[in-house]
Amino acid sequence: MTSQTRKRSSIWMHFKQNPGSDKAECTICKGKISFKAGSTNNLHRHLKTQHPTVQVAELRHQGSNNNDGDGASASAETPTTSSQSSSETTTRPTLVPGQASSSHRTTGTIPKTKQTHLHSYVAPVITPMRQGKIDEELVKMIATDFQPFSIVEDKGFKRYSNALNPSYSLPSRKTVSQTIANMYQREAASLKEKVSKLSAVCLTVDCWTSRATTSFMAVTCHFIADFKMSSCLLDCFEFSERHTADNLAKKLLNVAKDWKVEGKVVCCVTDNAANITKAIQIAKWTHLPCLAHTINLIARDSLKGLKPILDKVKEAVEYFHRSTVGAEKLKATQNQMGMAELRLKQDCITRWNSTYDMLKSFLKSKDAIISTLAITNASVSPLSQEEWSILQEVCTILEPFEEVTVEISAESYVTASMVILLAKGLQKVTVSYQRSATTQQASYLGNSLCANMASRFLRMEYNHTLGDATALDPRFKKVAFGDARAADEAFQRIATAAGRATLSSSEPSQQPDQQEGAGSAAEGSVVWRYFHDRVAGAVSTRNPTADAIMEVRSYLEEPLLPKSSDPLKWWESRATLYPRLTKLMAERLCIVATSVPSERIFSKTGQIVSERRNRLKPSKVRELAFLNANLP
Repeated sequence: MTSQTRKRSSIWMHFKQNPGSDKAECTICKGKISFKAGSTNNLHRHLKTQHPTVQVAELRHQGSNNNDGDGASASAETPTTSSQSSSETTTRPTLVPGQASSSHRTTGTIPKTKQTHLHSYVAPVITPMRQGKIDEELVKMIATDFQPFSIVEDKGFKRYSNALNPSYSLPSRKTVSQTIANMYQREAASLKEKVSKLSAVCLTVDCWTSRATTSFMAVTCHFIADFKMSSCLLDCFEFSERHTADNLAKKLLNVAKDWKVEGKVVCCVTDNAANITKAIQIAKWTHLPCLAHTINLIARDSLKGLKPILDKVKEAVEYFHRSTVGAEKLKATQNQMGMAELRLKQDCITRWNSTYDMLKSFLKSKDAIISTLAITNASVSPLSQEEWSILQEVCTILEPFEEVTVEISAESYVTASMVILLAKGLQKVTVSYQRSATTQQASYLGNSLCANMASRFLRMEYNHTLGDATALDPRFKKVAFGDARAADEAFQRIATAAGRATLSSSEPSQQPDQQEGAGSAAEGSVVWRYFHDRVAGAVSTRNPTADAIMEVRSYLEEPLLPKSSDPLKWWESRATLYPRLTKLMAERLCIVATSVPSERIFSKTGQIVSERRNRLKPSKVRELAFLNANLP
């Protein structure tokens, strides 16, 4: 065999050349691939793009004209006789591209190529354990991002998955559903074990009806663990019965019993609806109205006096949303005036701050709106200059309410210890704006807001739940109270409750210096046993009430923390100094100010119960909502 017919490249394990042809046939797909003598780049390219799982173990070509040892070098030499050619074939080494040849010229030996393994040509098979782990990660993605189960049947997702790992086989929709059910059972059992060990929890409750007229109830739980505020979703289930107080109370008690927190609920935060308020009373839990919902009621009621002006604004906003010509003209006018392209916002009758957002966006585009309405000759009632001034003052008065609503509705939930301060701050700033109002309508709005707040925030400082939580916040203490009597009563309740607190062995009631003395005596010789017995006897005869009073006094003498500081970290550093107050703190500072956590569950659940997944059963919605809220 001559050097021109030898094929040393391992690429020829997957191709065969037809005699007298410049094309090679792929043994995998039977495709015809052209190639030039001495170069197999096209063959490598075909294998890489069309059969990426097949790995060729060979030395890669270097340079633009790579030679794979197919005998091209022989053809470039001068012709020789057959005997000379045969002799050179046995004595002259064949050069491998990219390798040094000096050593081979002297030895006359042909370099050995590394033997390839079977797995270099066959893709490794994925193990069942690895397949299961990837399935779980896929299910977590579906639950976290609210992807439909049918994603595993989408062509694009199949191609994407195959590109990541060709050995992985996507599960069926039925397998995905079953994996979600198994994961829900496992995560729920793990969370139940954690929640059952808590000493105090705060619940938030809300109900929601989907587009399919299916009602759901969500119950979230908030607690302090390891001096950190934590939250979780206990349940989000279908509620098909009538929303009476008795039915609501029955469902809530069932959830509490299922999660073993029936005797640990220190407070339940809901909206101000009469049925849920009565249900909390039936359950014999302490009820706290949601601050965000209370502010919503105050603002909506006060804005009724501005209905004529608000109707004009709504009419104009609806025109620009309805008319394509008007919307495009407004956009062009904004650009011409050097303004940012701002789409006008519509309000929602159930959320007062949507009305505020509508007014703010309307004012920002004032000049563009006036010009556009005049040019298009739209059948919209224009606002007078006085009405524009009224809107400006109205937004100024409502701005503090918007700031508070945004703060208490954030992801890091505001605790009940801030409610008194926020309510008092709103009252004071509203009075200030009302006095400086220059229009009658703005002054009326200020008066209405003050009257509504005086009614709904009446004697808030005397509310035991809010008062105790505020007093135990090292950022506020007595400073948050405008009434000294309310502050004194709050700390008296705290001292009494702290005296009744039962401390575990890890929460000693003695002072640190006494603990140190007792520990030193215990580690000393028998000579010190008498002293140790005296110390132990003195500790055992201490009065819990007196200890609680001393803790309260020492706590009040501590300097106030900055508002931006974390009160829980402060309590963690003082746990040994104030063991009784620390235990009581965990029962008060776990109370949140709003029921927004439960409402947020439904804003996400609305994405689950969508047109693309309208066949989901309520039980599957329950599993998805739980996993979405509780998966790390």
